[in-house]
Amino acid sequence: MRRVGVILTLLLVSGLAIGLVAGCVARSATATPGHRHGPLAAAATVTGGFNATDTAWLQLMIPMDERTLPLLDLGAGRGHDPAVRRLAARIRESHLAELERLRETLSRTGLPPTDVHRGHDMPGMVTAADLTALRAATGPSFDRLFTDRLREHLDQSASVARSEQTAGADGGTRALAAAVERARVAQSDLLAGIR
Repeated sequence: MRRVGVILTLLLVSGLAIGLVAGCVARSATATPGHRHGPLAAAATVTGGFNATDTAWLQLMIPMDERTLPLLDLGAGRGHDPAVRRLAARIRESHLAELERLRETLSRTGLPPTDVHRGHDMPGMVTAADLTALRAATGPSFDRLFTDRLREHLDQSASVARSEQTAGADGGTRALAAAVERARVAQSDLLAGIR
């Protein structure tokens, strides 16, 4: 299911199959069965030089980052290794600044700040089950779970940022995606250094 979710997410962000990806597919039982939404349908009301890829990327990255913040809070507060705690705090600050830029860019599209992925556990998003498992873990086990979830988020968000740079129309949004990708590469390198 996760592999299918990755493929659908990449199609969504690259805009290659707008008709097929008007909704997103949940990878957990917490989503409403059969629920679909239309982030790309909203693109008709977008202002400026934004295309469907730009808006889909923004509408995906914002909840991806928002749902990573509780993970980073846990890592900063409960990491067994001090390096894990420091890295979680550092990435949290970066994500907060990034979220501000993503939200500002979304507001330029003219679209409302609606979470079109509410109830969906897309690849790269931290799930309620992930957080439950982390809250139950301690010591090195906690660190392993934390770094695994963080690695998934970093890898997936870098991947969709690359897709935005390739298929997006708005120069500012593509530049933001390039900045996100650079940040993810640097964060992944730091994460690799403590694993």
